[in-house]
Amino acid sequence: MSFPKQRSGSRCRVCGGPVSEFFDFGRQPLSDAFHEQPPADELFFRLAVGNCSWCTMVQLMEEVPRDRMFHAGYPYLSSGSAVMRDHFGKVAGRFLETELTGPNPFVVELGCNDGVMLRTIAEAGVRHLGVEPSGGVADLAAAKGVRVRKSFFEEQVATEILAQDGPADVIYAANTLCHIPYLGSILRGVDALLAPDGVFVFEDPYFSDIVERASFDQIYDEHFYLFTVRSVQAAARPYGLELVDVERLPVHGGEVRYTLARAGGRRLAPAVAELLAEEHERRLTEAETLAGFGSRVEGIRERLVTLLRELKAKGKRVAGYGATAKSATVLNYCGIGPDLIPYITDTTKAKQGTKTPGSHIPVLGPEAFRDPYPDYAVLFAWNHAAEIMEKEVGFAGVGGEWITYVPDVRVV
Repeated sequence: MSFPKQRSGSRCRVCGGPVSEFFDFGRQPLSDAFHEQPPADELFFRLAVGNCSWCTMVQLMEEVPRDRMFHAGYPYLSSGSAVMRDHFGKVAGRFLETELTGPNPFVVELGCNDGVMLRTIAEAGVRHLGVEPSGGVADLAAAKGVRVRKSFFEEQVATEILAQDGPADVIYAANTLCHIPYLGSILRGVDALLAPDGVFVFEDPYFSDIVERASFDQIYDEHFYLFTVRSVQAAARPYGLELVDVERLPVHGGEVRYTLARAGGRRLAPAVAELLAEEHERRLTEAETLAGFGSRVEGIRERLVTLLRELKAKGKRVAGYGATAKSATVLNYCGIGPDLIPYITDTTKAKQGTKTPGSHIPVLGPEAFRDPYPDYAVLFAWNHAAEIMEKEVGFAGVGGEWITYVPDVRVV
């Protein structure tokens, strides 16, 4: 095994303020490092999370090298869920009806993945560019007719895009910005590329929802930042950007869509002040709240492991459902391996025949789940619960029961 170099000091990556650690998940692997045989030098790091006392940005205490996480073999596909396909179709339609109505508009997406959003933009004949560092999914986007640049987005890349294509009316990112520790370079790039009246729109997991639901598996290597309205405001201000709107989203267990524009360029929506007030009332990043979150997480671990051990002692067959990136946090923090969950089923072909990072549980295709059905299934893809349960009616039909752990351990 190997460990990445620990980030020196405990200073905020956004404002330079002091960062106080509030929870440590221990040794964790790269969350998307699925291998047929785990390598001898499997990378582990210390997954700990803290918050800045100045700007309140919640962030990981250690950074994993970006090229180890996002590469040609990156296995996540945004279009893998019908719910998300519908979501991104609506995002594209909304942009086409609002921000992309002027003469020869231009939209840039950071982390376009397999092109699920930009495909609709391309089919409408609108100028666009996806900036995607993971070559495999970038190729899938290109095959759909999406124009893609294979690179990480940062200030230099933004200036090159500006020189070639001109300013962007919309810069968009979904489940991407929170992945990027070098946020300052991103925002400088946005400042360079964004048209005078353009918008930077991004959506990411909302820390308030994570605390409320104790959805601790949203904390893993790829989620370097966990945003709040207050911390986004603070991060944007030094770059001449202003948070002008926010919108709560139900996807991925609770997200917020943030809209930034050049300072003073647009009217602030009432939703910004409303959500700020709610964060203040909840004392979201205060020590007492964060300590309470940690206690709930520890309780979930104890109850989940106890339940799995009891089911094993009774001779019950237990499987996992959804070899998600976030399942790495659950499995490794809880010490769950093949002895308690013999396999996890997943529809992603690239993951089938591999083993989960760190915990080394075999990942099998859907046929293994259905022939025969297990007695219980731990739902790691809990953010797609409704879609999955509707799909797997046969499991419930033979008496199968789901095990969930957000917001607490339950058998349903």
